[in-house]
Amino acid sequence: MPLLSRVHARNLVQWAKDKPEVIVLSADLTSSTEADLFRDTYPDRFFSMGMAEQNMMSFAGGLAREGFVPCVHTFAVFIYRRAYDQICDSIAYPNLRVRLFGFLPGVTTPGGATHQAIEDIAVLRALPNMTIVEVGDATDVETALDAIHAADGPVYVRMLRGEIPRLFPADEPLRLGRARVLSTGSDLALFSAGICTEEAMRATSILRARGLSIQHMHISTLKPFNDPAVMDAASRARYGVITMENHTIVGGLGTAVAERMAEAGVGKRLVRMGLNDTFIHGASRPYLMREYDLDALALVRQIEKLTGASLNITEDDLAAVRLDAAHSEAKAEAL
Repeated sequence: MPLLSRVHARNLVQWAKDKPEVIVLSADLTSSTEADLFRDTYPDRFFSMGMAEQNMMSFAGGLAREGFVPCVHTFAVFIYRRAYDQICDSIAYPNLRVRLFGFLPGVTTPGGATHQAIEDIAVLRALPNMTIVEVGDATDVETALDAIHAADGPVYVRMLRGEIPRLFPADEPLRLGRARVLSTGSDLALFSAGICTEEAMRATSILRARGLSIQHMHISTLKPFNDPAVMDAASRARYGVITMENHTIVGGLGTAVAERMAEAGVGKRLVRMGLNDTFIHGASRPYLMREYDLDALALVRQIEKLTGASLNITEDDLAAVRLDAAHSEAKAEAL
């Protein structure tokens, strides 16, 4: 699968070309968050705030009050852990159009517990007025800016950087509040988010060949979480529902699905895959996904437990899977 490089950097410059109200802020991590190309292209619309995230959030709130659309760029962990009070009082409470781009969520960084945002969704889901989006591939990155631009109030985006795959068709944009249907079926409902979707796709391509009918949906909007198609899929799942996320299972996608299932009276078994109330250590992303049961093989093992069937799928089987982009919901077999 070809990887695309610095997708956000190039897309942000092009997207903001005819939007003079868009201002980019950085907290001493300009190149590390792919904001350097914007800085070089529109130097009068870029502010380097130094290593002072609290001040940056209050400054962003002030810009928004004056009609600008500030786009804050820093590592995800520094957004909500260092500056939660300012986000709450200066941005969320007045419901201002500030866009918070958090990079390196969860296992996407080897930086250890001080740099790994593992509870950011849980924290920010509890904050009134906050919209939360998580991207999963190059198409999501390229279209997230358009998707969130019309949103009233603040938006937090769990963003990817560096080299990332294109899993979804380039002409099928991210839609706020709507899940992507990657395959249809009634044996299992599988809801994945962020980088876990790629791992889920690796597994489901083999699982479907083994006879399992899987409704796989990529979740990009984590708040508000009200897509009716999600509960429809959950209610039709014969064996149950699985959620898969690069985040603690406390307060993230698994929790959001559990809340909605309970409210809707969907009495199905729910398996939440994610970090099990633990910090993670520093290592490579593939190692961490394997170590903390976030990869394709871990998903296969959970499905075996849920269905009571031995599927005889090995790591070698999964390594041989080549993912091609899904062309549309009607051509899910092209995964």
